[in-house]
Amino acid sequence: MKLLRLPLLLVVLMEITAISARGTLTCLNRPSPCFLKKVRCPTQCPDPKPVNPKSKGCFLDCNSPKCETICRGRRPSCNGIGAGCFDPRFIGGDGIVFYFHGRKDEHFALVSSPELQINARFIGLRPAGRNRDFTWIQALGILFGSHALTVEATRARRWDDGVDHFKFSLDDEQFFVPEGHLSLWKSPDRKFAVERTARRNSVAVSIDGIGEVAVSAVPVDEEDDRVHKYGRPSDDSFAHLEVQFRFSVALPPRVEGVLGRTYQPNFENRAKAGVAMPVLGGEDKYRTSSLLSADCEHCLFSS
Repeated sequence: MKLLRLPLLLVVLMEITAISARGTLTCLNRPSPCFLKKVRCPTQCPDPKPVNPKSKGCFLDCNSPKCETICRGRRPSCNGIGAGCFDPRFIGGDGIVFYFHGRKDEHFALVSSPELQINARFIGLRPAGRNRDFTWIQALGILFGSHALTVEATRARRWDDGVDHFKFSLDDEQFFVPEGHLSLWKSPDRKFAVERTARRNSVAVSIDGIGEVAVSAVPVDEEDDRVHKYGRPSDDSFAHLEVQFRFSVALPPRVEGVLGRTYQPNFENRAKAGVAMPVLGGEDKYRTSSLLSADCEHCLFSS
């Protein structure tokens, strides 16, 4: 893999669909009911991108008819809509929690529309006596236009919070985002941006005109291993990704994927309510041949 040497801009990235001006946000996408309206940020979070990585930022949902700003963390919220965390536990666009197990060392389409494809690579293990794998999301592959971007959690024998565990590539060329909160990389055509939302191990991946993916690299720690009886080996921390998709424009009605289907206007979620682990299947429908392929049975993407 070649190393992509591009200028690295250490500046604050403006929202793809909203711009800020001293405590206000404005939506720039014309279909938005908030188009060009200046909406003041709450006093508790006046800055969309606060200097303190632990502080919440000001956020304006350009799809909401309310045109109200709220305070929101910039890292993934595993209890928020569009999240995918743990042994993958998702919260769909309909707000319903479900699990999708998949299989270790395989790839699945999370979101697939005619203009956007987001795949995940699963890692995992299967202790003796179990009939399925424990799985986690190890990497994302994003196809948009003619570009392909990847975000991966690198393998770590022992987890170290003082080390960055991300690897990035654009069109098969590796690139780097310097460590440091708010440091930023942009693709040459500005279709993608990757901004750190902590000194290391948390980023926001912005897709022009679509939205962003909040991503954190985390381990399966000893407590998780003990509680869930994963049987994690001592020489692998199973570094993986926690993700949350935050779409700044409504996804098209014709959308598929493990998560994408839950954004369909008439989607009927068949995950059983009231059970400890409501499972929503679809492995055969959404399996792809690689991280950057759109060849699943129900994939819709066409570059």
